[in-house]
Amino acid sequence: MDDCIFCKLANGVFPTATVYEDEDFRAIMDIAPAHKGHVILLPKVHADNLYELDDAIAAKALPIAKKIAKAVKAATGCDGINILQNNEPAAGQTVFHLHIHIVPRFADDGILPVWPQGSYADGEAADWAAKIAAEM
Repeated sequence: MDDCIFCKLANGVFPTATVYEDEDFRAIMDIAPAHKGHVILLPKVHADNLYELDDAIAAKALPIAKKIAKAVKAATGCDGINILQNNEPAAGQTVFHLHIHIVPRFADDGILPVWPQGSYADGEAADWAAKIAAEM
């Protein structure tokens, strides 16, 4: 996509601090990191979000994110890692090129909100499971 900044970053149009690259992905340092060591994994093909991403590319993404997460943990000495991927504005997506955040986390760093934990009434989880499964 000609006007997509993340397409340009993923495909080397602009210089980046690159952590990883192969024929399908480039992983770069986030320019607005939650913590030092925050990496974003970008597919080189454009997909606005997960719904649009080709299954073959999607299948490659998590093993690469895992490899990067292990390297980020070793390099930063962090206590944990968040792997985040947002779809649509209501979920926090602000750049409409699929990307996966690999964020080093430290105990009590307070950088990311934690959603409140809800609950289901008796049988409600099974009802939701059936509704979701019917859409697949």
